[in-house]
Amino acid sequence: MFTQALVRAPSSNFAAGLTRENLGVPDHALALRQHAAYCDALRRCGLDVHELPPDPRHPDATFVEDTAVLLPRCAVLTRPGAPSRAGEVEAVGQALRAQGLVLQQIEAPGTLDGGDICEAGEHVFIGLSARTNAAGAEQLARCLAAAGYASSLVDVSDISSILHLKSGLSWLGDGRLLLIEALAGHPAFAGYDRIVVDSDEAYAANAVRVNAHVLVAAGYARTTARLREAGYAPLELDMSEFRKMDGGLSCLSLRY
Repeated sequence: MFTQALVRAPSSNFAAGLTRENLGVPDHALALRQHAAYCDALRRCGLDVHELPPDPRHPDATFVEDTAVLLPRCAVLTRPGAPSRAGEVEAVGQALRAQGLVLQQIEAPGTLDGGDICEAGEHVFIGLSARTNAAGAEQLARCLAAAGYASSLVDVSDISSILHLKSGLSWLGDGRLLLIEALAGHPAFAGYDRIVVDSDEAYAANAVRVNAHVLVAAGYARTTARLREAGYAPLELDMSEFRKMDGGLSCLSLRY
């Protein structure tokens, strides 16, 4: 059960952030409305939402998930793989320490983005990607092992359609994963019940289980229907402006 979430609204220069997409320039006013709706959904799921102020020094700072990995027995500040994002971590660390969290830190030469880390109960999948390298993954694995968690590496660096592991994978609880076709046959996921997202709805694979609900991007009817058929309560949220900047639902909050 999550009780808290940390978020940061997009700054006025959000469009200057990093992206591999070619979906047009994000509308800042619309992004703010979508972000507010996202925060409202977290509150509906029972979370207290703590909001950091927008940070125009770092246009990608709204994607707070990449700055930390938070599990019940292990909390780690990351070292983002994009150099322009390095300055985002300090403010997040200050906010989390103010709430009593004891934080470890990924150190150079390791790089690690939170979007590459998928907690699945007592097991954690660590993605190797353009943003998370082997040194960062090994450091996190040691932190997790010391806290009693098992982990495994999933190399997604050759899957061009996703930036991070969680761009194509979500933990739904109940021994079940939501994932894209390119990950469905990976041996790391063989022991799990898998809901495979159709290729034309791949963006919907980045969903977020938050207590009794699953946040899912709006506009992906077949994926939402499969979640309902599996017994989940989806909350659909418009993510159009964040998708333009390589972002998904999980990216917009740290949940703990």
